[in-house]
Amino acid sequence: VVEQSNNPEIIKDIASLGHEIGYHYEDMAICNGETKRAIAHFEKWLRYFRQFYLVKTICMHGSPRSEFDGKELWKEYDYHDYGIIGEPYFDVDFSKVFYLTDTGRRWDGFSVSVRDRVPVYQDVWLSKGWAYHTTDDILEAVLKGYFPNRLMLTTHPQRWTNSIISWLSELILQNIKNVI
Repeated sequence: VVEQSNNPEIIKDIASLGHEIGYHYEDMAICNGETKRAIAHFEKWLRYFRQFYLVKTICMHGSPRSEFDGKELWKEYDYHDYGIIGEPYFDVDFSKVFYLTDTGRRWDGFSVSVRDRVPVYQDVWLSKGWAYHTTDDILEAVLKGYFPNRLMLTTHPQRWTNSIISWLSELILQNIKNVI
């Protein structure tokens, strides 16, 4: 719902390529933890996005500056009631699927993430050597055949740019957020 990533034309273009498009919700943070307001906000924006694509999956946004965890909304409501078939933090079997994200502007960002991690399995993955700091680390693991067979990958497109100004801005701001 944030302005910089809510571009209907891009949403339509992505859908036309056959990609699944989910709703990366942060309604609890936006509504200060008020579940009734948050579910109304969720419903409003789900209807909005469904103008462009039949959204069937959702995934919480970590909202690290908020004290409210987006997943808490589903303690009172059921996302299946909205035709949603999956929310990875509830519906992915992480005993079988490795999770990798560029949260914190690095592949091992689970160490600085407030919510974008899978604590129960993180230690298991680390014991298997599945911790990657750089993209080169990932490529080496793939080429040498010791990268996990199943993967859920979450990326943040603003981190992958050829613009030196945007790249430096993201570097500086993310490093500050990581410390905080």
